[in-house]
Amino acid sequence: MLDGPEDVCVDKSGAIYTVTRDGWIKKMHKNQSWENWKMIAGPTLLGLTCSIAGDIIVCDADRGLLKVGQDGTVTLLASEVDGSRICFTEAVTEGRDGSIYFTDASAKYGYWEWHLDLLEARPHGRLLKFDPQTGRTSVVLDNLYFANGVALSRDQDFVVVCETWKFRCLRHWLTGERKTEVFVDNLPGAPDNINLAEDGTFWIALLEMRTGGKELIYSSKLFKHILVKIPRLLNRYLKIRQKAMVINVDADGKIINYLDDSTGKVISLVTSAVQSGDHLYLGNLNTKFIGRLALQKAKK
Repeated sequence: MLDGPEDVCVDKSGAIYTVTRDGWIKKMHKNQSWENWKMIAGPTLLGLTCSIAGDIIVCDADRGLLKVGQDGTVTLLASEVDGSRICFTEAVTEGRDGSIYFTDASAKYGYWEWHLDLLEARPHGRLLKFDPQTGRTSVVLDNLYFANGVALSRDQDFVVVCETWKFRCLRHWLTGERKTEVFVDNLPGAPDNINLAEDGTFWIALLEMRTGGKELIYSSKLFKHILVKIPRLLNRYLKIRQKAMVINVDADGKIINYLDDSTGKVISLVTSAVQSGDHLYLGNLNTKFIGRLALQKAKK
């Protein structure tokens, strides 16, 4: 049983890692047994990735960007940028040169205040980069509407970052003029994590969040004040936990496949989709397992 396994990564040997709400990084071996691999403590572990060196890079929303060695040693890589605290470390990916791109979902509100970021509806999010050679963290993009998942392209000439509240993903070119543009827009759900597939496409996990609910919230100052006091009502009006949605987009942001569990009967609130070999592994916050789907069934 896994408690809210939000994200998934797979190392070179095929071992699967996930983070859980009870503070563990857990590891699944090839015999499909789960090991309590490393206790970090607290419910604030979010995105993770397997590094080239064999370490696990994990986002602790409260503490910052962490590196966990295979010997269990935990190293804090980044907790501030340009003199300001990183408030909400969310998702992470590593480049072939060792550079680490990660998101600060909100530079104003932390993990326990995510609803305030939504209610304020201002671009507090940032895409950051950690340079392992210098130990320095820099801002790649700012003014993002809840910066969430992040992924590098197969050629690593651009990076994609999800803006959850905007129902879109942006592409920032790392070569040439380094411009930023919309990668995919008007998504059928709010994008959470994004992961590069082996064929150069991307898998994006979408949270069902009805736009009508957002419009109702933003139309009434009184209603906003009520939700600040009783944030659990947000789920009722946004219907966040109703279903599971995953899309596959090509390197130009065109949707080429759409998967969903419209009733949430099998799995719901899918937050990440990671391809490894012939299967898609689905992290989520509403079930007690990692979903596993054969790609030949997923490709329509």
